[in-house]
Amino acid sequence: MTTLGNLINTAATQGNPIDALRAFLEKEDSHEKAKQIDKMRFVGYVLDLGYDAAKIITSDPYKLAVGGIPRGSFLIMTPFSAGNAPPHFTLLRVTGVSPTPLSNQVQQTYFELHKKSMPELDVWTQSELQWGALDCDVLGMFYADPANMQRLTFSGDVNNVVSAHRYKVYSPDDALLKLIVNGTVKPEQQYEIGTLRTMECGLSSAGSVPGIPVRISVRDFKGCRTAMFGKTRLGKSNIVKLIAQGVLEATKEDNSVGQLIFDINGEYANDNPQDGNKSIRSAYEQRCQVYALTNRPGTPSRPLRLNFYEQTESSIEILASMLQQDNRASDYIRSFGNVRLPSVDAIAGLPDGEKTRPIRKIQMFWAILHKAGFDADEQRLRDRGITSRNAKHFDPHFNQALRQAAYTAVRNAQPPTAPNSLDALKAELEVLAQFRRDDPNNAVLTSSSGKSLFDPDDVALLDFLSPPPGRTGPAILRAYKPFHSPQAGDFVVDIVTLLDHGKTVILDLGNATDEIRRYFSDMLSKEIFGHQEKKFVSNALANHYVQLYFEEAHNLFPPDSKDLTGVYARFAKEGAKFHIGMVYSTQSPSTINRELLAQTENFFVGHLSSQDETKALSRVQIAFAGIEDDILRAKTPGYMRMLTSSHRFVIPMQAHKFEAVAQKGV
Repeated sequence: MTTLGNLINTAATQGNPIDALRAFLEKEDSHEKAKQIDKMRFVGYVLDLGYDAAKIITSDPYKLAVGGIPRGSFLIMTPFSAGNAPPHFTLLRVTGVSPTPLSNQVQQTYFELHKKSMPELDVWTQSELQWGALDCDVLGMFYADPANMQRLTFSGDVNNVVSAHRYKVYSPDDALLKLIVNGTVKPEQQYEIGTLRTMECGLSSAGSVPGIPVRISVRDFKGCRTAMFGKTRLGKSNIVKLIAQGVLEATKEDNSVGQLIFDINGEYANDNPQDGNKSIRSAYEQRCQVYALTNRPGTPSRPLRLNFYEQTESSIEILASMLQQDNRASDYIRSFGNVRLPSVDAIAGLPDGEKTRPIRKIQMFWAILHKAGFDADEQRLRDRGITSRNAKHFDPHFNQALRQAAYTAVRNAQPPTAPNSLDALKAELEVLAQFRRDDPNNAVLTSSSGKSLFDPDDVALLDFLSPPPGRTGPAILRAYKPFHSPQAGDFVVDIVTLLDHGKTVILDLGNATDEIRRYFSDMLSKEIFGHQEKKFVSNALANHYVQLYFEEAHNLFPPDSKDLTGVYARFAKEGAKFHIGMVYSTQSPSTINRELLAQTENFFVGHLSSQDETKALSRVQIAFAGIEDDILRAKTPGYMRMLTSSHRFVIPMQAHKFEAVAQKGV
C-alpha cells in the first residue's frame, strides 16, 4: 500500500518543484546503501524539536562532506518515512552551536589530552569527540498545495511535530536550494538580482554548493514600498539600479511602469569611469530622460529649473533658506525671508475685488527678482492671468493721490503712465519704497478705512527692493540665478507625461541644497499622487504603475513626524491603491517614520553597526529576528539580507554588480 501511495503522490505532483525532494531523497538513499558518505548531503539527526526551534546532532565527517555548515545556512528536515503523505520538508536555519548532554565530559577529555600533551587520539576517542549539536530556527514547511498538487506552497509553521528520532536532517543540494530561494517567487516578470550567500566568508571547501541564483519578481515592487538599509558604500545604490533595471527589462514590451529617480549624487544619470560604473541612463538611453540643474558633459539632459516668477510661494522660501545658509543675517534680509507669499494659482481663483493686495505682494517680489537680474518672460506672466484685465498688466493700482505725492517728493516730477512692464513696475515701487521710508506718517499712506496701506510683509519687500544706502538689496540674490529659468514650470507636466508613457525619468540633483532637493521631491510627489488619484477616480489606471526612488529618505519623512496626511504618509497608506510604488534608501531604520516602516513590504539590508538599529528593524519586521548579529558583523559590499513579498523568510545573498545590457525590443 505504501508503494501504491507513493505512486499516486508521484503522479499527483508531477511537474511540481517539490519533485526535487523526491529525487534528492532517492539519491541520498542510493549513496547510503553504497556507503558513499563523501557524496551524501546528510548532516545528522534531531535531538530536540519544537514548533519554533530545533536542536540537531551532527558529526565532523558529515559537515566536511557538505563543505561545512555556517551560521545562517539552510537545512532541511524530513521524516524517515513519509508514508502516503505528499512530499514535504521542514526548512531550518542554523543559528549557532549548542551544548550536548555530553559537553562536560568532552571538555574534560580535551583538558586531559592537552595537559598530557598526547600527540594523537585513538580511533575510539576520535569517534566520540567529533559529534556536536547545532541550534536551528524552524522557518516553516514546503509542500504541494492540496488544492492544486502542481503548485508549490510554503507555510510559516509546521502541521505536526512528532518524536525527534523520526527525522533526518540534510544540507540541500543545488536543486533544493533553488526551490528554497526561488520556489515561491511569483513566476511573472522574474529577474535575477544576485546569488545565494549564507556567510560572509568566501573560503570554499569540498562539497560546497555553487552560487545559486536569487530571483525577484517585478510584481512584488509595483505599487509596493521597498526599503534599503545599510551603511554608505556597501551597495544600496547598486541594488536600486538593479531594481530599476529589472523594471525596465520586465516592461520593455508594454512600458507599463514609469519610474522617477531623485538622484541626489548624480550616479544614476551619469557614468563614473573612475569606478567603472555605468549609469541607468547610459544603459537605457532610449527609455530614460534626465533633468538636471547643471548640464554635465557627456550626459544629454533637459534643464531642471524653478520659475521664481510663477512659483512664488515656494521660491521665496527657497531663497530665504539659501540666504540663511550663506549667513546673510541682516535684519532687512531676515524680514524678507520671513515673508509668505500667496501662490499664483491661489490668486487666480479669488474674486476680482479681493485680488489687488495679494497681486501687489507678488508684483513687489517680481520687482525684486527683476532688479536682481532674474530673466522673465513678460508675455507668459501676462498669460497666467493674475494681473489686471486692462491693458496695463503690471499696474499695482495705487491711487492717484499716492502716486502724485510720491513722485513729487522723490523725483520732483509728475507720475508717468501706469506701469506696463517689469522695468516700469520696478521703477514705480522704488519710488514708493523711498517715499514710505522718508515720510512713513503721510496721510496718503493710509487707506480710506484708516488702516496702513502697506502691511508688514509689504514693508519687508519694499525695504529689500530699495534699501537705504550701504545695503546691497536684491543684488545678493544673483548667486541663485542658476536655479531659475523663465520657461520652467512646464517640466512638471512633461515628467508626468513621460511617466504615463513608461519612461524612466532621472532628476540629477547633485549640485542642489537639501532645500532644493526637498522642494522638487515634494512638488513632484504631490503632482504624481494627484495625477494617479485622478486616474483612479476615472477608472483609468489599468495596468500602469509609477515607481518612485528616494535616497537619504530620512530627510523627507523623519521618524518623529506626526503629520500622517502628507504626501509620503499617503504613499505608504494609499500608494498601492493608486498604483504608486516607492523605493527608499537610508542608513538607519530608526530614522524612518514608523508608519511608513509598518507599511513596507520589501527589505534589502546591508551592514548596520548599531544594535539599536537591528532591534528597530526586527521590531518592525519579525522575519529579521534571529539574524541581527549577522547583520552587525558582515561588511562586504553587496552582501544583503533580502525579504520581498514573495519570500516568507530572509534570503542572504550577494547582489550582482549593475551592468549595462544591450537593448533588445525597446
